Amino acid sequence: MTDAQQRAAAKIFAKNWKDRGYEKGDSQIFWVELLTTVFGVTDISQFISFEDQVHLDHTSFIDGYIEKTHVMIEQKSINKSLTAAIKQSDGSMLTPFEQAKRYSSELPYSKRPRWIVTSNFKSFYIYDMEKPGGDPEIILLEELEKEYYRLQFLVEEGNTNLQREMEVSIAAGDIVGLLYDALAKQYVDPTTERAMKSLNILCVRFVFCLYAEDAGVFGRHGMFHDYLEEFDAKHMRKAVIELFQVLDTKPEDRDPYLEESLSAFPYVNGGLFANENIEIPQFTEEIRQLLLEKASADFNWSEISPTIFGAVFESTLNPETRRSGGMHYTSIENIHKVIDPLFLEDLNNELEEIRQIPVQRTKEKKLKEFQKKLAGLRWLDPASGSGNFLTETYISIRRLENVVIKELQGGQITFGFDGSSPIQVSIDQFYGIEINDFAVTVAKTALWIAESQMMKETEDIVHMNLDFLPLTTNAFIVEGNALQLDWENVVPKNQLSYIMGNPPFVGYSLQSKEQKNDILSIYVDEKGKPYKTAGKIDYVAGWYFKASKFMQGTAIRTAFVSTNSITQGEQVAGVWKPLYERFDIHIDFAHRTFRWDSEASLKAHVHCVIVGFSVANNQDKRKIYSNGRFKEVKNINAYLLEAPNEFISNRNKPLCDVPQMITGNRPADGGHLIIENEDYEEFLLKEPSARPYVKRLVGSTEFINNKKRWCLWLVGISPSELRKMPMVLQRVEACKEDREKSPDAGRRKLAETPTLFREINNPVSFILVPKVSSEKRRYVPMGFLDNNTISTDLNFIIPEATMYHFAILTSNIHMAWMRAVCGRMKSDYRYSANIVYNNFPWPTPTEEQKQKIEQTAQAILDARALYPDSSLADLYDELTMPPELRKAHHQNDIAVMQAYGFTKGSEAYKSEAACVAELMKRYQQLCTQQQNKKEQ
Repeated sequence: MTDAQQRAAAKIFAKNWKDRGYEKGDSQIFWVELLTTVFGVTDISQFISFEDQVHLDHTSFIDGYIEKTHVMIEQKSINKSLTAAIKQSDGSMLTPFEQAKRYSSELPYSKRPRWIVTSNFKSFYIYDMEKPGGDPEIILLEELEKEYYRLQFLVEEGNTNLQREMEVSIAAGDIVGLLYDALAKQYVDPTTERAMKSLNILCVRFVFCLYAEDAGVFGRHGMFHDYLEEFDAKHMRKAVIELFQVLDTKPEDRDPYLEESLSAFPYVNGGLFANENIEIPQFTEEIRQLLLEKASADFNWSEISPTIFGAVFESTLNPETRRSGGMHYTSIENIHKVIDPLFLEDLNNELEEIRQIPVQRTKEKKLKEFQKKLAGLRWLDPASGSGNFLTETYISIRRLENVVIKELQGGQITFGFDGSSPIQVSIDQFYGIEINDFAVTVAKTALWIAESQMMKETEDIVHMNLDFLPLTTNAFIVEGNALQLDWENVVPKNQLSYIMGNPPFVGYSLQSKEQKNDILSIYVDEKGKPYKTAGKIDYVAGWYFKASKFMQGTAIRTAFVSTNSITQGEQVAGVWKPLYERFDIHIDFAHRTFRWDSEASLKAHVHCVIVGFSVANNQDKRKIYSNGRFKEVKNINAYLLEAPNEFISNRNKPLCDVPQMITGNRPADGGHLIIENEDYEEFLLKEPSARPYVKRLVGSTEFINNKKRWCLWLVGISPSELRKMPMVLQRVEACKEDREKSPDAGRRKLAETPTLFREINNPVSFILVPKVSSEKRRYVPMGFLDNNTISTDLNFIIPEATMYHFAILTSNIHMAWMRAVCGRMKSDYRYSANIVYNNFPWPTPTEEQKQKIEQTAQAILDARALYPDSSLADLYDELTMPPELRKAHHQNDIAVMQAYGFTKGSEAYKSEAACVAELMKRYQQLCTQQQNKKEQ
C-alpha cells in the first residue's frame, strides 16, 4: 500500500470506530479491520491469534498476540482508563499494562513480547519492552490518519530482526576487543604510531576474513578457520603474512606451486590487504584459540549488521580518544530519523507510486528510470566515523533497487536484464571525511560487508550467482580534518545529492585550542574576520557553516544530528544568524530534543536534535518531529519552532519597562561563611551573639526543595562586635586565607573584605527565579523573599518586583517563551536574564486587567500556603500538584492571556507554538520601535 492509500484507509477506519467499542464483543473485529484495511495483512487468521490461554493461579486469556512481530494486545472497552488499576479475579489491582506484563512473564522466553499495546478503542498506549520503565507512546484513534505509521511495528518483522542483528554485532565487537587486547600485548611497543596503525589494520583484516568465510565470500565455509588450524601458535604469524599476500595477488600472478590451502583463496582487491609492511607480532596460544574457537568456530559473522558493527568495532579504540574527539555512535533507529525525511521517504513513495501503475510497459519504463536515478545519487558524510550513516544509506538504497529488480523480473526464473549484473547502485556513490585513520578503514570494510550482504539478497531474487570478489568498487572516504579540507576535492558539489551525519559534539568550553582555531577559521564574515560570537559556539557548528556554504547554487539537502545546545539560548544567534543572512538557508525538517542512546560499549546519553536544511527552493511543507509525532508547518525557525526567523541575542537591560533582573550573591568563601543545617544549632549554642548575623541561604536546590542552609551575613558589622565572637572570627580568618591562596587575581582581591560575600545584594523584597529547573515541571517555581534570606548566585533575583511581575513571569505565556529560547542543562531549563527575561515582550494591560492579574497572582500564593509542609518540588510535580494550586495557575494563565489579547478562540490561546510565534512577532516589533527611537 502507498502512504496515500494507508492514510485514506486509516481515516475511514477511525471514522467507522468513533464512539464505539465493547471489550467482549468488538475487540477482535477492531483489530482484524485495523490490520487488514490499514496495514494490508492478507492471511489474518495466521497473523494474529485471540484469547490464547495463559496459566497464572487460574486460567486467563490474552486478548491478542502477534507472534511474527512479538506484539501483545490488552484491550479494554471504550472510555475505560488505560492508566487506572482494575481489580483482578485474585483481588489484586493492576493497570492494563501491568496485567499484560503478568501474562508475559508466564510465557516461554521466545514468545515474550517486544511490544505491549493497551487500547480502549479511542487510544493506543505502546510500551517498548526494550526500554523498561519508559513512558508509553500514545496514539489517538482520531489522529490515526496522520499517525498510522507509528503502528507499523505491528506488521514489520524487521524490528525483531534488528534486535537479533544488534545482539550479534555487539557480541562481535566484544570478540574484536579481546583479540585487539591479546595482539596489543605482543607488540614490542604498542604505543608507537606504526604499531597502533598496524594493529588496527590487522584487526580489520581478520574481521573481513572471518566474515568472508561465514558468508561464503571465500567460496567454502570455514576456509579461513581450516587454513589457520594447520599451524601452531609459533608458526601462525608466517602463515597469516603469506595468506595476506595471496589475498592481494591476482590468480595469474601467483606462485604456481602454492599449497592448495592457499591457492584456493580468491583475489580480494580494494587495497584491504595491499600494505605488506604492517607490523605483525608473534602469535600466542591465547591468540590462536581466540581466532580458531571464539572468533571462528563459535560465532557466525554473516549475521552481523555492518551499520551497527562498524560503530561497535570502532569502540576497540581508546575510550579517552573517542571522548576527546567528541564521537558518539548512532543507532539504526536514529540514523533513519535523519535519512528518512532527508530522502528515503520520498524515494519510497515514488517507488510505490510506480508499482501501482496498471500498464505494464509504462511501469517497466518508470522502474528502469527510477533505478537509474538511484544509481545517479551521491551522498557525503563529512564526519563519517565508522561509516554507519553511509552503510545504512547504502543498504536502504539497495533494498529499494532490489524491489525494482524483483518487479522487473516479474517472478520469472530467467533473468532478462542487459549486462552481467542487474545491480546498478554501487558503494562508489558514497563519500566520507574522517579524521581517524582506523575509522576510515572500518567504514570501508563495513560498506564492503554491506555490499556482500545486499548482493546475496539480489541473488535470491534473480536466481543467479553474482561475483563479489575481486572487489571492483570502493567508497571514497578521505582521511583528514573536515573543517580544514576543501569538500569539493572530495566530491564535486555539482555531482552531490545529500550531506548527512553526526559531526563531533564538543561544547565551546570543552574545545581544544586546535578545535577553537578550526571554528574561528570557519565562522568568518565576508571580509574573512571571525564573527564576534564564533568563540562561544559548539564545534558542530563548523559543519553547519561549511555545508551551508557548499550548498550554494545547488539542490543539495543536508541533515545533521547535533546536541540541542545549538538550538537553545545565546548559541542560536551565534550559530544560525550567519547561515540565514549569508547563505539564505531554510530548515526543511527537524527533530526536537530527544535522548540519543548509541550502540557503543560506552553508551552516550546525549540530548540531541536533528536539523534538515537547504538553500534550494522547497515547495513541500516542512515537518517538526517531537515525541514520535510530526506536524507539517509553514516555517521552522532556528529554535525548531513554527515561528518567524528571529534571533534572540544577549541583552543587558530589559526590552520593556520592568525591574532589572540580577544574579544572586556568590560567596567565593571556600565554604567558611556558610553554616550547614546540621551545624546550625550547635554553632548558635556556642556563639549566641552571632544570631543577628545568621540568615537563611538559598540556592536553587534549597529554594525548590525547601532545604535549610544558613550563612554569616556580616554586612555593616563593627570590628569590636566581630572580635567578641571568636567562632565567627575563626571562619572569617579561614575565608581570608582561602581567598589569598586563589590563583585568580580577582578572588585574591576579595581577601581584603573577608567578612563579605563576593556580591552583597540583599534587597528588602525580591522575586527569586532558580537558574536551573526540571523540564518535567510545567511552571518554573518562583517566589517572593525578603532580606532575611540570602540568595546565592544559583538564582536570579528581581528587587522591588510586584505581584503583577510575579503573575506574568509564572504564567504559561512566559513559560512558553522560556521553553523556546532558554538554554538547557541536559534537558532541564536553564533560565537566563540576558536571553529569557530581558528579551521577553511584556503585555500592556488595562488597569482593570492588571488588577485581575494581581488577584490571580495572590491566589497562587494563597494556594501554596494551604500546604506549608510541602516544598515547591512537591507542589509543582505534575503528579502531586494540589487542585487548588492548579486551578489558581489556570486562572492566572487566562488573565495573562487576556492582557495579551489572546482570546479563547485564537491560535495563540490553543497552541504553545502559536503563542511563541506571536510573542516573537511582538519581540520583532518592540526591537524595531526601539531602533527607530535611537535613530530619531
